[in-house]
Parts: sequence; C-alpha cells; structure tokens
Amino acid sequence: MALSPADKSVSILRALSDFFANPLARAVGLVFAADSFLFGSWVARIPYVKYSLDINDAELGLALFLLPIGSIVMNPFTGKIIQRIGSAQSCLIGGLGFFASVMVPILAPNLLILSLGLFIMGFFTALLNVAMNTCAANLEKEQGLTIMSTCHGMWSLGGMLGSALAGALIWADIPASYHLLGVAIFLIIFIILIQPTLRAIHEEKSPESTSLARPTKALMVLIFIGIAVSMGEGVSFDWSAIYLREIANSSASFSALGFAFFSLAMTIGRFVGDTVIPRFGQKRLLAFGGLMAAAGLLIAILFPNPYIVLLGFLVLGFGCSLGAPILYAASMRLPDTTPAAGLATFATLSFIGFMAGPPIVGFIAEGFGLPNGLLFVMILLATSGIASHWARI
Repeated sequence: MALSPADKSVSILRALSDFFANPLARAVGLVFAADSFLFGSWVARIPYVKYSLDINDAELGLALFLLPIGSIVMNPFTGKIIQRIGSAQSCLIGGLGFFASVMVPILAPNLLILSLGLFIMGFFTALLNVAMNTCAANLEKEQGLTIMSTCHGMWSLGGMLGSALAGALIWADIPASYHLLGVAIFLIIFIILIQPTLRAIHEEKSPESTSLARPTKALMVLIFIGIAVSMGEGVSFDWSAIYLREIANSSASFSALGFAFFSLAMTIGRFVGDTVIPRFGQKRLLAFGGLMAAAGLLIAILFPNPYIVLLGFLVLGFGCSLGAPILYAASMRLPDTTPAAGLATFATLSFIGFMAGPPIVGFIAEGFGLPNGLLFVMILLATSGIASHWARI
C-alpha cells in the first residue's frame, strides 16, 4: 500500500532524527559539512581573486584546473593511505591540509602562486573526500544504517552555510583574507576535536591492495554519470557567482546567493534521499536527476535575470542532489572489485568532473562566452540521464 504524503513526511523526519541522534553518524556528517563549508567560503571569493589579480576567464580557468590536478596526483594513493592509517586519521590529515591551504590562493600575489595554492588544496581534499566517504560506508556496514545520502546532505548544508556567510561578509565589506583565515582556524580546531569520535567507528582491515580498480564497463558507466553530475556541482561552486555578476548583472553580495540556492536544493534533496531512494529506485532517480539538472542550467542560460538564474541553480541543485550518494554507494558494490578499490577509483575519476569542469567552462567562456560554457555542462548532464539506463546499481 502506498504511503500518504503525511506518512512519507513522518518517515523522512524519523530518518533524519535517527541520524542526528546517533553520535557517530552525526560526527561523520559534520566532517562532510566542514569540507564543503570551506568550499562554499572559497568559491564566493573567486570573483575577488579574479578581479584583484586582474586575470581573464581563461587564466582563471587554468588556475582552477590545478585543483583537479592535485586531486589526480593524490587519489591513486588514497585507498592505501586509508588502509594503512585508518579513515579517521586520514580525515585529520586531509582536513588539516585542506583547511590551511586555502590561505595560499586567497593571499596569492600572482597567477603562479594562485595555481600552486589550488594544487595543494586539490591534493588534500582528495584524501579528505575518500576518507569521509569511507567513514560513512564503514558506519553503514557496522550498524546496518542507511546514511550516505544524509551525509552528502550535510555536505550540501555546509556549502550553503559557507557561501551564505561569505555573502553576508562581502556585504559587510570584510576583507577576504580575514574571512577565510577565520574559517580555516575554526575548521582546523573542529577536525582535531572530532577525532576521538571518528576513531570509534569500526574499521575492517583488508590484506588486499586498495589501489585503483580495473576499469570494467560497469565502473566506467558510473564514472561517466559521476563526472557529469560533479561537473554540475563544480560549475555551481566556481562559476555561479561570476555568472550572476557578469551575465545577470547582479551585485557582488547577491552573486554569492547562486551557490547558496544550489546548496539549499542539494541539502533538501539529500536529506530526503535515504527515504526516497529505496522507494523510487536508483536508476529512475539518476535518470530524472540528470534531466532535471540540465533543465536548471537551461533556465539560467535562456533567462539571464538575477532572480530567474537563482531559480535555475535551485533546479540544478535538486537534479544533482542524489547523484553522489547513489553513485558512491554503488561503486562499493561492483562485482569483481573490492569496495575500497571501487570507491577510490570512482572518487578519483568522477571527482575530475567536479574539479576539471570549472576550468573547462572557463576555456569555453573565454572563446565563446560563459553561457556557452554552461551549455556544454547542460548537454553532458542530459546525456548522463540517458546513460543511467545502463548503470549497474
């Protein structure tokens, strides 16, 4: 018998209540939130960096490309690092490095130092990304929980709060360096204090290698969809503020709302994900999400009014919201692939979309305009919705 809307609401609220009542689940979720809080704080300041260094879209895109390069360099080693020192300790190392390194690009005196700082950020965020997802997967297995979507919801919530705070501080004319220094110090203290709780999560030690897995057809389909979805996320992170400022002609403080609206939709979608995914099916939601995300970008492209663009990023957020929770979990259930290797490989290659997408958009924007950069991502998202038919999940 189908559940009534009231019953569904109760089920969703109960799942969220159980998540926040569980100290281990709550701790993992807070690590996800801390990671994106820094991202949200950083991306809102990207226009400041661009204008202060007087660089064009292509130069900014080239600098942003160093972030995924850093991730590519680190990601093949993440599985082995986590196996050797544990996911909690890996969260600590990745978090300390990521949170501290944001000061390099925000204080960069030139394009070279900006690029170096972004490379370092990418290097450490790769380790933190795989480590916190491993923590969530270990806790799901240990306690028989379903928390992956809610953890990713916490990631979206952190990004929304980080960008919203940045918008307020920009409006208040607080210097970017003071803003990000305060955020970095707060998050460094947090990742140290949360360590004892993370270490309480049971972790199975496997004697087998956790390097990258052999690229099977099933894994490559997941990676393609993951690249498309993460490109949608990456565009919102790195280009939403600039799109609103330069194409929709919004104010500096209003432009920070683009990512906040995107993150709001991602947060809502992911918080209900652990309830709706079993009900409607992973393939169906992946297909619908890809097409919905593409529609959101199309709205922003066709109607460059600040308020309509915000609506477009909201729709994009709902469309992208369940991609990562579904795909990360699926990558650990592939046949003939160990869970750690599947997760590390998927995270390595799909994360390229999140990191490389914005630079690609920058190169397209320099030659053909920023709306055409978004159009490229829109087409990729629509294609991923179709490709989900062949996903083995």
